[in-house]
Amino acid sequence: MKVIRPFGPTIAKVSIPEELISQLNNYLDEIILNKEKIKSLDYGEKLAGNVSQEFKLEKEFILKSGFENFINKNAKEWIKQTVNKEINKCDIMNSWIVRQFQNEYNPLHSHSGHISGVGYLKIPENNGETIQKNKKENFNGNLQMVHGTKMFLSPVMLNIEPKVGDFYFFPNYLMHCVYPFKNEKSERRSVSFNALIDNEIYGSIGKS
Repeated sequence: MKVIRPFGPTIAKVSIPEELISQLNNYLDEIILNKEKIKSLDYGEKLAGNVSQEFKLEKEFILKSGFENFINKNAKEWIKQTVNKEINKCDIMNSWIVRQFQNEYNPLHSHSGHISGVGYLKIPENNGETIQKNKKENFNGNLQMVHGTKMFLSPVMLNIEPKVGDFYFFPNYLMHCVYPFKNEKSERRSVSFNALIDNEIYGSIGKS
């Protein structure tokens, strides 16, 4: 685990086991072929994204696949490394997979719960070029996290270029967005969650 503190709150970066990546991708591939499942697990109206498809993960799959254990173990380590406190619970409120295609995006938003996370299951080979060819940075398809106001020695944004297997944990309130990409033959696939931890720990952090 790598704990990052680009501004105020910390963000944890870990790797998703290859077996879990395969299980998550296979799970979604099966849903895509099942019209009844597509309808029953559609989660788009509850989320912020302007994307093709967003599916809620079934609780049984979250447990059976080991995804719940992956979240619990790493959330505990992240909190421990950040504030040296042990959480006793990490109750997943909801979890979902996002399928994003060319020109689709996720606007600036925050999440519910106490902690959240996002990991990457599929990424386009390239995200396309910038419209202005002289731009030094290309944010196409990137995740960008935003906190506070730009100040001396305190940047306001953290830009993340997604890579398959990377998973990021962050506080629920942290504003973030995903930029569109330019690649008509590719899919950007991610998995996210919201969870509750111990109220006494969540409420005490940051107090003097």
